[in-house]
This record gives sequence, structure tokens and C-alpha cells, in this order.
Amino acid sequence: MEDYLKEALEIVKAQASVRTMTEEEITSMVQKLASGIKSIAEGESPEMEESYACDPKKSIREKTIICCVCGKPYKILTKKHLASHDMTPAEYREKFGYKKNFPLVCKSLQRERRKKMKEMQLWTKRGKNK
Repeated sequence: MEDYLKEALEIVKAQASVRTMTEEEITSMVQKLASGIKSIAEGESPEMEESYACDPKKSIREKTIICCVCGKPYKILTKKHLASHDMTPAEYREKFGYKKNFPLVCKSLQRERRKKMKEMQLWTKRGKNK
């Protein structure tokens, strides 16, 4: 098992060098990779469970939102990016268990947008124009 573990650690180390990963993500990834490498080496087909690049519940962070398909961090998940995974925003939300109108943006950007909308007070301007 040692060789499989070493190989898995090398892969995870490379992954961690290009994106921030939590301790839980690193541990989980090492375990999955080590068992997968071992089963391939022993001639078995690895269990292909549907796995995501990250935990959907933890993908929305303060300054980034992690795409659960490819694992890359963004400030906002655009239609164009999701189209590269052959998905619409609605399909993405459904697949990863988000509510229908859930914004696919990082927390800081969401806060900025909310603040700006409150400052604009569009609901009061409509009433004055009538």
C-alpha cells in the first residue's frame, strides 16, 4: 500500500499547489486516489462513484466560488463557463443541490451587489414616477 500512498500523495501535492484545499479535501482525495491506484494495479476496475471536484456545501467561499465540476476557483460561475461543462446554470444548481434562484457568486460579491441594490432603492423610485 505504501507505493500507492506515495503516488496518491504526489498527485494531491500537485493539486494543492494550484488551488487552496482544506485538510478534509486533501485527506479525502489521498484516500480515494490511493485505493483507486491500488485497485487499478491489482487489475480491478475502480469503483466509479459520482464524485465532485469539491463539496457543494463548501464551494461558496468569501472571495471565490469553486466549480464543483472542474474544481477551479472563480468570483462568479458564468453561463459561458458552465456551458464548457455542457450545463446550464439551472442544471448546475439542480445537480449540486442548490435552490433554483441561488446566486452562483462568491460571498463578498453577493454582499456588494446587495448593498448596491439597497443604495439604489429602485422600489421607491418606481412609486414616484407614477
